[in-house]
Amino acid sequence: MSAIAGRIDNLRSKFEELGVDAMLVTDDENRRYLSGFVGTAGYLFITQDGAVLATDSRYTEQASNQAPDYRVDRITGRLDWLPGLLAEFGVKRLGFEADNVTVQLLDRFKAATTEVENGAVELDLVPTTGVPLGLRAFKDSDELALLQRSIDIADHAFAEVAKTIAVGDTEDEIAWRIEVKVREQGAESLSFPTIVGSGPNAALPHHRAGDRKIQEGESIVIDMGARYQGYCSDLTRTVVVGELEDQFKKVYDTVLAAQLTAIESIEAGMTGADADSLARAVIVEAGYGDEFGHSLGHGVGLEVHEAPWVASRVETKLEDGMTFTIEPGIYISGWGGVRIEDVVVLENGKARVLSHAPKIET
Repeated sequence: MSAIAGRIDNLRSKFEELGVDAMLVTDDENRRYLSGFVGTAGYLFITQDGAVLATDSRYTEQASNQAPDYRVDRITGRLDWLPGLLAEFGVKRLGFEADNVTVQLLDRFKAATTEVENGAVELDLVPTTGVPLGLRAFKDSDELALLQRSIDIADHAFAEVAKTIAVGDTEDEIAWRIEVKVREQGAESLSFPTIVGSGPNAALPHHRAGDRKIQEGESIVIDMGARYQGYCSDLTRTVVVGELEDQFKKVYDTVLAAQLTAIESIEAGMTGADADSLARAVIVEAGYGDEFGHSLGHGVGLEVHEAPWVASRVETKLEDGMTFTIEPGIYISGWGGVRIEDVVVLENGKARVLSHAPKIET
């Protein structure tokens, strides 16, 4: 059985619980995950005994090559093909991705399935949320290999660029050097626009690199990632040019201790909230609880932010096979900040670190 066929079967195993006869998949990344097709337009129509990829003439040949587990149907921009598939497979309850489908597209589904040549379609459109995304939280061996390659690219790019950072460089210049290194190693793109926040900008967790010049002794938060064959990496390191100040050492050591505590202590069966609390307790104990405002981590794969979520209000349990980031941070307005982020995979009940970029030794 191919990896794709296994993913389709995993989706089918959810049908009874969802109360559906079939699923219509519209999300780009879910479509890629379940079929291997990387085109930017098309629908997956999956029943218990059928799998159809419906796309237009721009992509039918590509779809046939990339998605051999599917029958490829050529369609137009209209939805007049949908009633025929419903009738062919006897579908009465069709699940759709409510977290992706717009109100306008839902109205088009309803209009397209109102009637067919032989009479009215007896159809219930069943909204579902997080179904393929939940399956994507678990990475198979093929996915882990691609994810590891994207992580290795980011690790190498950071290590190379970090050695070149000098007083007077701008944040933009550092971000550009990172992008060049990432692309030179075969990445198709960045995972997201690189964050380079220096000095007071380091207190802004999602600061975009700008024209501010690096100054000696200040914290520089670099959050970056590479996309390789669709899979994203996510890496954050905090560096300093020149001598380390006492305040920086205290903040950095606190964040590092929080991260290492979480990495060493997270176990399968914990909830996202349990995992978040492991790192947060360290930061609170050090007196910086109010300066850690975001969650501990998030899943990473075909998207840089996906399931599972590792946050204080998340009761979903972490399980073997899940990949996610561990990225505590402390942000002090007017001074700067520190964040350290690695990607881990849960294996045999414990977290295995996939990122290996160098960290500061204080």
